Amino acid sequence: MLAGLFALLWLDHAVQGWTQHIKPHGIGGVGLLVLLLGILPLATYELAQLFAAEKVKPYRTVASVGSALLIFHAFGTQFDEFKPYSTSTLAFIIVFVMLLAALLRAIDKQTQEAIHHMAGTVLATMYLGGLAWFLMALRVKTAVGADGIVKFHGTTMTVLMILLVVKFTDIGAFFGGRALGRHKLIFWLSPGKTWEGLICGMITAGCVGMICAPLITNLSAPKAFLFGVVIGGIGQVGDLLESMMKRDAEVKDSGRLIPGFGGVLDVIDSPLLAAPFAYLVFSLL
Repeated sequence: MLAGLFALLWLDHAVQGWTQHIKPHGIGGVGLLVLLLGILPLATYELAQLFAAEKVKPYRTVASVGSALLIFHAFGTQFDEFKPYSTSTLAFIIVFVMLLAALLRAIDKQTQEAIHHMAGTVLATMYLGGLAWFLMALRVKTAVGADGIVKFHGTTMTVLMILLVVKFTDIGAFFGGRALGRHKLIFWLSPGKTWEGLICGMITAGCVGMICAPLITNLSAPKAFLFGVVIGGIGQVGDLLESMMKRDAEVKDSGRLIPGFGGVLDVIDSPLLAAPFAYLVFSLL
């Protein structure tokens, strides 16, 4: 998994360098695009299985296509030619997913559970594709100030920093909880998590953010520490959110594709939920 991830991140960085003759900063996000297009259909399948426990039945193909379109939309926002159409295109994709789900139900000549299919399809698309949109948008984002100076430029390291911060929160929380854990965080939802573990995890995330700071445009060490703490905490909320869905579905893991980790959804839930908050925090910082 790590070898594949770093290979795609290397591709992401390399393609941006190779394409600088096309646009000033090169074409960013190609490796991330490949990664997301590969894992989101698998995650959609697992999410549909969780939804099925409550008789919410998304059209998996439609949700996968909708998620892919959202990823392509975010990827396209780096091109000046696409920017005038980006808002209307985004709105169309969301409505298209809902209408296509309704159309498929009509083709089957079925009215039963039509709302379940439509709502489930839109929810699956927004939960996976919508959250992943922010990750891709942050990767290709370039912010220029009124003075013409680039204030922020998304790079491969930006994405890697988010992944490292989120995953090292898990590592810090695990070891901190084992060593110091006394008070349960949410005993009825995730009895293994403690407040002490959460604090250790967030401090670890802040330290990782400071280590990555020199490689991010205009990001000072104090701001990087704050970024790590906030994003690390949000990542833990992502874990708890998926735990809530799994308890509702009465399953331990979202799938069995990754031995020892569960399913794809178990691996990507925290980075995906952290993505929109990372986009916001970088915009503010």
